[in-house]
Amino acid sequence: MNALIDQVRTYLLQLQAHITQAVTDIDGGTFVVDPWTKGPEEKLQGNGITKILEGGSVFERAGCGFSHVKGAQLPPSATQHRPELAGAPFEALGVSLVFHPRNPYVPTVHMNVRMIAASPGGEKAAPVAWFGGGLDLTPYYGFKEDAVHFHRTCHDALAPFGPTLHPRFKAWCDAYFCLKHRGEQRGVGGIFFDDFSELGLDTSLAMLQSVGNCFLPAYMPIVNQRAQTPYGEREREHQLYRRGRYVEFNLVWDRGTHFGLQSGGRTESILLSMPPLVTWSYQRQHAADSAEQRLLDYFLKPRDWLAEGV
Repeated sequence: MNALIDQVRTYLLQLQAHITQAVTDIDGGTFVVDPWTKGPEEKLQGNGITKILEGGSVFERAGCGFSHVKGAQLPPSATQHRPELAGAPFEALGVSLVFHPRNPYVPTVHMNVRMIAASPGGEKAAPVAWFGGGLDLTPYYGFKEDAVHFHRTCHDALAPFGPTLHPRFKAWCDAYFCLKHRGEQRGVGGIFFDDFSELGLDTSLAMLQSVGNCFLPAYMPIVNQRAQTPYGEREREHQLYRRGRYVEFNLVWDRGTHFGLQSGGRTESILLSMPPLVTWSYQRQHAADSAEQRLLDYFLKPRDWLAEGV
């Protein structure tokens, strides 16, 4: 298992470096690089690197974090589907990112890839490992071609591993990234999976890597297409309002946020997904024929975006 953990760690660090360099190239800003360590006196032990760009020309806030931690007991958020692992010592590695663009016509994006290994019978027992992650797109103004491109890229990343994974992970994403207290999707979806090892560890890891590697080709063409679109106060205000939904989801429903906070993770890094500015308003109504209402009526509904692109 140690060899697998080393392999995953190397890949994740390379992925973080590749993605943040691509953001630097398009934005021109500089990431703050914040290495951190959690010592033996803390609930979790381990280390990580948080990279964050704020106040850029393209990205108002772009956070991309790597973490590798060990703990004495899996938190409840990690064992709700695996009760037999409750209380088991664990090791978790992952890269997680959320990019909040400045221009309201550029969607926010999230991506996470991770592995968790647990030892349910103590140190002498065979460890259990599984993978999770995915990526999803949250527009403030919808463009069908953007949603189709994003979903097509996700589909192609999973295709080498069998025809059933994409429809399954796409449906899982639609079900997961839903603000259940509002009955509203967070965005146009993407793919999501968790507790995954059914292809065997080697092939499951290869699938995880394919998902991580598809992030830049899925998202950056959209950024390049939309980042120079003119906008005004109306669009900016709508963007800040819709960011409120993002905050609600991450704090109320997101298992990754709950896992980090419950396990004693580094709060500043866990909350790097939060936007720098956000607003709420009471019972906001949009004009029936507006782009803002079309976002709700058309784009924030689970759809077969691959069929929409035909």
